[in-house]
Amino acid sequence: MAVEVRRATPPRGGARPGEGRGARVQAGDALPLPIRHTNLIFSALFAASLAYLMRRWREKIRSSTPLHVVGLTEIFAICGLVASLIYLLSFFGIAFVQSVVSNSDDEDEDFLIASAQPKPAPAPCALLQSAGPAPEVMPEEDEEIVSQVVAGKIPSYVLETKLGDCRRAAGIRRESLRRITGREINGLPLDGFDYASILGQCCEMPVGYVQLPVGVVGPLLLDGRRLYVPMATTEGCLVASTNRGCKAIAESGGASSVVFRDGMSRAPVARFPTARRAAELMRFLENPDNFDTLSVVFSRSTRFGRLQGVKCALAGRNLYMRFTCSTGDAMGMNMISKGVQHVLDYLEEDFPDMDVVSISGNFCSDKKSAAVNWIEGRGKSVVCEAIIREDVVEKVLKTNVQSLVELNVIKNLAGSAVAGALGGFNAHASNIVSAIFIATGQDPAQNVESSQCITMLEAVNGGRDLHISVTMPSIEVGTVGGGTQLASQSACLDLLGVKGANRESPGSNARLLATVVAGAVLAGELSLISAQAAGHLVQSHMKYNRSRKDMSNSAAC
Repeated sequence: MAVEVRRATPPRGGARPGEGRGARVQAGDALPLPIRHTNLIFSALFAASLAYLMRRWREKIRSSTPLHVVGLTEIFAICGLVASLIYLLSFFGIAFVQSVVSNSDDEDEDFLIASAQPKPAPAPCALLQSAGPAPEVMPEEDEEIVSQVVAGKIPSYVLETKLGDCRRAAGIRRESLRRITGREINGLPLDGFDYASILGQCCEMPVGYVQLPVGVVGPLLLDGRRLYVPMATTEGCLVASTNRGCKAIAESGGASSVVFRDGMSRAPVARFPTARRAAELMRFLENPDNFDTLSVVFSRSTRFGRLQGVKCALAGRNLYMRFTCSTGDAMGMNMISKGVQHVLDYLEEDFPDMDVVSISGNFCSDKKSAAVNWIEGRGKSVVCEAIIREDVVEKVLKTNVQSLVELNVIKNLAGSAVAGALGGFNAHASNIVSAIFIATGQDPAQNVESSQCITMLEAVNGGRDLHISVTMPSIEVGTVGGGTQLASQSACLDLLGVKGANRESPGSNARLLATVVAGAVLAGELSLISAQAAGHLVQSHMKYNRSRKDMSNSAAC
């Protein structure tokens, strides 16, 4: 069934809908006259054929005539019915059918549906192919390959593809690097890692891997669940401190959380000849009457992404369009980028004077601290809270409620305001976020916006107990895609019970992971603020974060 969409502002100075590349026409567009006539003819043919056949079949039933006995006029009617039906379906399209038969290659979505087909080796990154052409036949001996890589005759990035052995390729590249730089890298492990698992999706041209210790805090009693949270870090005292916060929360009855927004964003920027033309597109995109058409176009590229809304900003004749969509259990940057590209292709038919400068215009805003994420949210927006009993504050946290409330106001709220902080009204949320992100295969750079947090402390129950909450509007996590499928990171996700996609309730694993992040941040904030209120911070770090080893003569850690 076609969705009728009325345009808020008819496009001026451009092609009418239906004109341009391939004359692709969407539901609700104003159609050129010949196309409208053709549509009317086929619609009338469909209705007339169907009415005639129904009448004839009714007469046959009444006269006990077999339905399969047809005359010449009935054959013509059947042919007309089928032809008109095919035309009308091909013209207007059915978004559901297209979404089912579409062959999406989004790497985030590929992990949502298991496939028995072996994954072909990906082509080398296009950005690396300027190093020179690869030889048709590779030498058989490793020493000869190393010599040619050092001489620049064999590009380093083709080793995996040409050799068909990712471990061997990493070893040859590593030896070539040693000869080129003259530097030994013995402390960087080479063996013990599955290099095939990162090919074409996590890291290019590997020469080894970095070891990071993973600690576990818990149980974190959150929303009735007992969770043990993995944290990858090299900062002493961080795991111990967060674990103390978990203990205080558990002994007080646990914490609760709410995901109050869930949507990833991508904001392309387009330039127009005039600001007036940019404003015309802005009015079209923000008109609710046009949302259904944009949603249908967006969904053609994805099985799981669903457009939620579009908000625009103007800067002269440049238009920034911030699309937001749900992404299931994937973090979803690739998913939404594909959908947005489809929408841009559709809009270019109505606005041929639109010059798309970039698929990302920084109004998203990805991997940067930005007010738009703090206000509008990005990824999962979560609030997590707990009430800590007075006796727990005194026994476990070694301080008192009044001192905690006062310190939070002076430090986290007023102090951050004096510093001009943007979303940094907390003690050390990024510490916990980074550690969990690295352990569970998230994009570490998205710690920037994911760590935006405001910590609130209040005295409740007559001033005896402590209410603590953290509000985090832009936690960007996923349980499929990216680094989540690597063995170590997958194991950490499995420990939390959120590994992979949730087939019964798509998106629930990623939302649960976001609440775990917020819950761990709550524990970390509670413990650190308590340590500072009691004056224990320096003593703790001197105990847990100072190495007593003499490393001056050591070759490696």
